[in-house]
Amino acid sequence: MFTENLRRACVAVMCVSLLSVAMPLPAQAAIVTTDRAVALEQRGSYVSTITAALARDDVRSRMVALGVDPATVEARLGGLTDTELATLAERIDNAPAGGDVLAIIGIVFVVLMILEFTGVIDIFKKV
Repeated sequence: MFTENLRRACVAVMCVSLLSVAMPLPAQAAIVTTDRAVALEQRGSYVSTITAALARDDVRSRMVALGVDPATVEARLGGLTDTELATLAERIDNAPAGGDVLAIIGIVFVVLMILEFTGVIDIFKKV
C-alpha cells in the first residue's frame, strides 16, 4: 500500500515538472544605451579598485584600530554614487600607501652599488 502511494506521488511530481518545463516563460528585455553600458563597466572597475585597496592587511588593521567595521565599509561602498566612486578610486590610485615600486627598486639598487663600491659587500665576485 505504501509503495503504491509513493509511486503515485512520484508520477504526479514528474508530470508536474515535465509540464512546467514545457511552458515558456515570458522574457523581459530593454535596450541598453552605450552610455549606460559604459557607466556600468566603469562602476565595476572603480569598485574593484577600491575593494583591492581596502583588502590589504595594513588598511584593514588601521580601520579596525580606528573603530571602523570592514563589513560596514563594504555596505557603504555599495551606496556610493558613480561620481563618488570615481573620486575615491582616483585618490586611491594617485596616493598608494606603498609608494612607487620602481622607485623602491631603484633605491635598493643604488644602496647595493654603494655598499659594493665601499667594500662592505661583495655581490660581483672577482674571479
